[in-house]
Amino acid sequence: MADETSDFILGKKLFSSAIPPCGICHTLKDAGSEGAVGPILDELKPSQLRVVTALNNGIGAMPPFKGKLSPEEINAIAIYVSKASASN
Repeated sequence: MADETSDFILGKKLFSSAIPPCGICHTLKDAGSEGAVGPILDELKPSQLRVVTALNNGIGAMPPFKGKLSPEEINAIAIYVSKASASN
């Protein structure tokens, strides 16, 4: 549980600081982001696996982040997005 908490915190930080930041395109209430290009994550409520897959491979206009972010960073963002969006 402690690892998941630290991953959540890291994921929240990366959501706002990745290049480019996820919040530029995605709306996520917990992150205070109001992107207008990608899906509204609070409505989509993606699973951790779905976020990992999207980050690794890209989807639609979203570029892949595999090779730009480490597998640990991708997993941390996925934990954050799946948990933060599920709580809304």
